[in-house]
Amino acid sequence: MDVINVTEDADTFTCNAYLALGETPTLVDAGAMTGVAEVVADHTDELDRVVLTHQHGDHVAQLDAVLDRFDADLYAYGDHPRRTGELVPGETVAVGDESCEVVYTPGHADDHVSLVSASSLFSGDVVVHDDGAFDDGSFGRTDMEGQSRERLIESIRELLDRMPETVEDMYSGHGSVFHGDVREVVERALDRAERREPKYPEE
Repeated sequence: MDVINVTEDADTFTCNAYLALGETPTLVDAGAMTGVAEVVADHTDELDRVVLTHQHGDHVAQLDAVLDRFDADLYAYGDHPRRTGELVPGETVAVGDESCEVVYTPGHADDHVSLVSASSLFSGDVVVHDDGAFDDGSFGRTDMEGQSRERLIESIRELLDRMPETVEDMYSGHGSVFHGDVREVVERALDRAERREPKYPEE
């Protein structure tokens, strides 16, 4: 499956927004970079859907612009005035050429889900490959109001339980895309989260 980070060249704070091309052209998260819709249009004339991992501002600031440009469906776990499809844990959603299971992974955000196929993981912010705090396995921050390290730890464990051994592509909300043994990366993230130490010095 051809996956493009359409916010890769952003010079403002945003999440990674991934355009998955194929039978069902899908944007996973919309990001906060002005012009995201135009970058998507550079790669495809049709966008079937936007799928949200969660609704923090850096993931949805450009959502209306994308939906207006493409008249795409919106799939989300949490309520949203423009949602046309609900992401239900345990059910599947088409992303590009793959069928992804929806895994409920709160802790960083109450409405957070991850998407897992036979070969790919769209992990949002629950786990990332690198983010400045840790390399080769990190986890979403849990020091702000409404967040929970304990719930995040449970979510990472659930993700490992639901993730096939064949997953080799990790598309996270921040940091680098990773290709290789994704399970090892997620296990390192879990180990670091389970230490229950502050992720950032200011926590």
